[in-house]
Amino acid sequence: MNTQLNTRFSRLILSVALICGLVGMVSPLPASAAPSVVQVTGTQGNWQLTVNGSPYYVKGLDYGPTISSSTADAYLADLQAMGVNTTRTWGTDNTTQPLLTAANAHGIKVVMGFWLNQNVDYVGNTQYKNNTLNSIVGWVNTYKNDPGVLMWDVGNEVILFLQNYFSGSQLEAERVAYAQYVNQVVNAIHAADPNHPVTSTDAWTGAWPYYKAYTPSLDLMAVNSYGAICSVKNDWIAGNYTKPYIVTEWGPSGEWEVPNDANGVPLEPTDSQKSAGYTSAWGCITGHTGVALGGTGFIYGDKEDFGGVWFNVKHTGNLNRPAYYALKQAFTGQPITGNTPPVFQSMTLSQTANIKAGTKITVTANFSDPNGDALTYSLRVCQKYINGNTIFSTPTFTQTGPGTFLLTTSKSAIGVWKLYVYAYDGHGNIGIGTATFGTVR
Repeated sequence: MNTQLNTRFSRLILSVALICGLVGMVSPLPASAAPSVVQVTGTQGNWQLTVNGSPYYVKGLDYGPTISSSTADAYLADLQAMGVNTTRTWGTDNTTQPLLTAANAHGIKVVMGFWLNQNVDYVGNTQYKNNTLNSIVGWVNTYKNDPGVLMWDVGNEVILFLQNYFSGSQLEAERVAYAQYVNQVVNAIHAADPNHPVTSTDAWTGAWPYYKAYTPSLDLMAVNSYGAICSVKNDWIAGNYTKPYIVTEWGPSGEWEVPNDANGVPLEPTDSQKSAGYTSAWGCITGHTGVALGGTGFIYGDKEDFGGVWFNVKHTGNLNRPAYYALKQAFTGQPITGNTPPVFQSMTLSQTANIKAGTKITVTANFSDPNGDALTYSLRVCQKYINGNTIFSTPTFTQTGPGTFLLTTSKSAIGVWKLYVYAYDGHGNIGIGTATFGTVR
C-alpha cells in the first residue's frame, strides 16, 4: 500500500498506563463462546491452515469502514454474502470488539493487526519497543479467547518504509533490528497465546530475506502486492523459503505501478480493469497450491476520496461497484445474477490542458448498463496532484444531456485536476469513470 493510503490506517501506539485502563473497558467474552484453535499444518510445499482441526483457506477482504456496534453487523453480513470468510485489520485496540462480535455472528474470522511505527529507530529506541511489546501482549490477552480471532499480524510495510527515514548502512541496520524486534514480539505472543499463529506483513517480497534470517519464530509470512502479485510465487521459489504465506493486500495495479496519462499523472485503471485485476490476483494466489494459504484483498471500504475510488469495492451510501461483484463471483464460485453496476466505457473532454481557470469545458462520459437501467450522474474533482489534498469536492457543472456536462473549472487551485463521473443505476450500484485536466492562470 502506498504512503498516502498507508496514512489512513495508521494507529497511535498506546502507553502501558492507557492500555491497562482500556482493557477493562472491553466487554468479556460470553461464557458459551469457545475460543478457536488455529494451526499451520503440513510439510514443505504442502501446508494448510486448520481451525479447530478443519482445513481453512483465507478468502477475505481488508476491513475499511469505521468499526462501531451500530454498523459492523451490517458490514459483516454483506461480507458473508460475498463469500468472504476472513477480514483483516491494521490495528487492535478497545474498538475491536464490535468487529469480532459481528464476525462471530456471520462465520467470519479476523486477522488481528498490530501497527508498528515506520519512522522508529529500531536499533536504539528501546523505550518504544518495550512499551509497544507490552501493549501488544495486553491486547493479545484481551482477545485471544474470542472465537473470531484467526491469527495475529505484527506490523505493516515497515521494512519498506524505513527507507523514508534512514539511508545507507543505517537503513540496513534498522531493517535488521526491526526484523529481530518482530521476532521478539512473535515469541511474546506465542507465550501469551499458543492457539493462534503469528505473521508479519510487509510490502512486496523484499522483506522476506530479513524475516528468513532474523524472524524465525513466524508461523507464516505475509505480503502486500498489487499489480505484481503473480510474481510472488516465483519469488518464493527463488528465495528457497520454508514457510507458507498469505497475501494481506492485493487488488488492481496501484498508483505506483501504472503509466502516466497525457497530463503526467498516474493513469487510473477503469472499473473493468480493476475488476479484472482482482480476479487475476485471486487466480495467482489460489494457483500457489500448498504454499499460499489465501489472502485478504484491498479493500472492503466505502469512503469517498482519492484512494477510496481507486481501491474500494463499495462506495458511500452502501453502493456496490463492479469489483464487488467480481470478488463475489471469485469467492463463491457462482455466476452473478440480478442487477449489476453501470460499466464505464470512455470519457472525452473538450480541452484537457492549458485551460484558463474559471472557464468552461465539455465533459462527455459514456456508460453502458447491463440491465438497461436509466442512469443518473454526478461529478467530483480532486486536487491530489496539485497540493496533495485527497478529499473530493463537487465542481460547478450543468448536465446538458445523458452523460454530457458543462463544467466550470475552479480558480481555487492551478494545475492538474482529477475528474470523477459517477453513474447511478437506482438499484444500489455505481460505476465511476475518471479523467484529468490541467488549468492555468
